[in-house]
Amino acid sequence: MKLTVNFIDAFASEPFKGNAAAVILLEQWLPASVMQSIAIENNLSETAFLVRDPEGRFLIRWFSPMKEIDFCGHATLASAFVLFKADKSASQITFFAEAVGSLVVSRHEGDLIEMNFPNQEPQGIDHIPQDLLDGLSINPKEVLRNRQAYFAVYETEQQIRSVTPNLQALKKLAPYDVVVTAPGETHDFVSRYFWPANGGEEDPVTGSIHSGLAPFWGQRLNKTELIAMQVSARTGLLSCRLEGPRVYISGSCVQYLEGVIDI
Repeated sequence: MKLTVNFIDAFASEPFKGNAAAVILLEQWLPASVMQSIAIENNLSETAFLVRDPEGRFLIRWFSPMKEIDFCGHATLASAFVLFKADKSASQITFFAEAVGSLVVSRHEGDLIEMNFPNQEPQGIDHIPQDLLDGLSINPKEVLRNRQAYFAVYETEQQIRSVTPNLQALKKLAPYDVVVTAPGETHDFVSRYFWPANGGEEDPVTGSIHSGLAPFWGQRLNKTELIAMQVSARTGLLSCRLEGPRVYISGSCVQYLEGVIDI
């Protein structure tokens, strides 16, 4: 069996920036074990598999090198980029994933692609896990959580850039990951994302977590439109817009590779 695969740098306007994802369009689902093996072989933070259903939606599943993931933003952006490139007349694509439902993605002027995600604003917690405090070299001033991750909130961008994770401690927080965040110096807010239990060490750019970060900072900054920077080594720029129960996240993509998998 031969499968076409595209490697895309998502939330990037030039190669080797943003977060790389593999995108594979299938006629029907492969066994989960085979899709996991492909994701391990690709060794990117996510491999997205797509199957078009009779209604014209694209069913989407995401696999890290470690496991299947419920929700991934950057690989959804990369998938939309591949589909829009194949059909230049399309202006909108609907994805569907079991955990988050329908995800509508639109093509905008220029090279921006906008994703429509559910609002996943974090909530306060009664007790801060010791493993979280042990896992971060700088203690946060506040900790919240949503269905995906703990949110460790800091006062300055420099703290976000300087914090060093203890990945063995953070791994004990599974199934939750950890995002560290603060107001930005030249952007509305910045973040970094650690996910040793679900995908690896540090994720370069994490679209899904901005469905929680954007409403959190939108409320704190009294803004409905925000520009975010994920300050990983590769960096990634995200435009965020709040509208009721939805969070709109936009970014650009760059094609890195198109190839064939032979299995």
